Parts: sequence; structure tokens; C-alpha cells
Amino acid sequence: MRVNRLKWTISLLIGFLTVLPAWAEPGIPAVALTTNPDGSQEYTVTIQILAIMTMLTLLPAMVMMMTSFTRIIIVFSIVRQAMGLQQSPSNQILVGLALFLTFFIMTPILEDIHKNALMPYINEELTSLEALEIAEKPMRAFMLGQTREDDIALFVRISGKTDIEGPEDIPLNIVIPAFVTSELKTAFQIGFLIFIPFLIIDMVVASVLMAMGMMMLSPIIISLPFKIMLFVLVDGWALIIGTLASSFNV
Repeated sequence: MRVNRLKWTISLLIGFLTVLPAWAEPGIPAVALTTNPDGSQEYTVTIQILAIMTMLTLLPAMVMMMTSFTRIIIVFSIVRQAMGLQQSPSNQILVGLALFLTFFIMTPILEDIHKNALMPYINEELTSLEALEIAEKPMRAFMLGQTREDDIALFVRISGKTDIEGPEDIPLNIVIPAFVTSELKTAFQIGFLIFIPFLIIDMVVASVLMAMGMMMLSPIIISLPFKIMLFVLVDGWALIIGTLASSFNV
């Protein structure tokens, strides 16, 4: 029995020594630089994939801060609050609707990036840096088209840059916060206009209840069905969605 165990141990050791050289073979290099004919350098595909996977963690922030999502979700939230509804529509429905409306608005820009940057990069016609530069142009044009000059001037003054002569010289670290600031202003302006008719209904209902001596009854309970009826009669969701979609210069 000991002889059989010794033979089994020797066989296992021989098999391990046979497989060990295969494990020791070098794999894909982690970091390697390739020099292009024009003198530029490019990392290996391994590093590029790692960089892309890292950027995916920033995708939610990019969707919210660099697209039309910010304005849309804020307006939807103000509409729900103006109607006096706390949980309907739910946050999941509002976020989902805002995402699909964002994709609808951003479709021309995404198609431009897909045609001129992504596909040439996949076909190895462009380097990763060249693809990023081409993809940046339509996004920059979109954000600058929605951004107020005062907001751009504010962040340019804060950054202390003095070598900016035109829109093409503005770096993204100035364009993005200026764009978000402008989107917040525009969203609250639209929300203010939406809030007015619902506020009038609340004031009328409160005045009627006070005239009838029913001061202990909350006006919100009485005005809620009237606000919902008004919103449905004027086809409120279609008006708001259509107004938001047409408010972007794409």
C-alpha cells in the first residue's frame, strides 16, 4: 500500500513539473508602448480595455452632466411636486422616461460619434486619442449650444485662463460645469412656468374653503383631483415632453 502511495506521489510530482513550464510562459504584456510613424505613442490593447472599463464607472455621471438628462429630470420632478403627488409617477418611471427622452434628443450626436469616431477606431483606422478628439467635437458643440455666455465667462474668470480666443479654445473642464449651471437655470425657469397654473388652482380652492368656513380641511386634498383633471385635459405630458425636446438646439 505504501508502494502504491509512493508511485502516486511520484507521478503527481512529475505531472506538476511537466505543467510548470507552461505556466511560466509569458502572457500578454501589461504595459507596452507602440510608436506610430508620426511620432505619437499608443498603449497596448490591454491598457486600452482597462481604461475603457474604468471609464464605464463614470458613465452615469457623464450621462447626467453632459447630456439633456439634467434639465429633463428636474422638470419632471417639479411637475410632480406642483401637482401635489409624492410617489406617482415613481422615481423609477421618471428616471426611465428621462433616459429614453435623453437618448431621443442625443441621437444625432451619438450617430455622429458612432460614424466618425467609434467605427473608424474599431476598424483600426484611427488611434484611441484621435477617436477621442473626434468624439469630443460634437459633444462640445452640443454643450456650448445650450450654455449661456455668462456662465462660460464665470468659469473662465474663476480658472484664470487668459489665452481663450474662441469657443474651440475652451477646455472641457470649463465647458462641462458651465453647461450644468445653464441647464439648472433653464430647468428651473421651465419649472416656474409649469408651477403657475397649479398654484392658481391651489389659491382658488383655499379661498373657497376659507369662505365656506372649512379652514380645517386641507386645500391640497380638494385641489389635487382638479389639478390632475386639468393636466389630463390639456395633455400635459405630451406638452411637457414636446417642449423639452424642442428646447434643445441639436
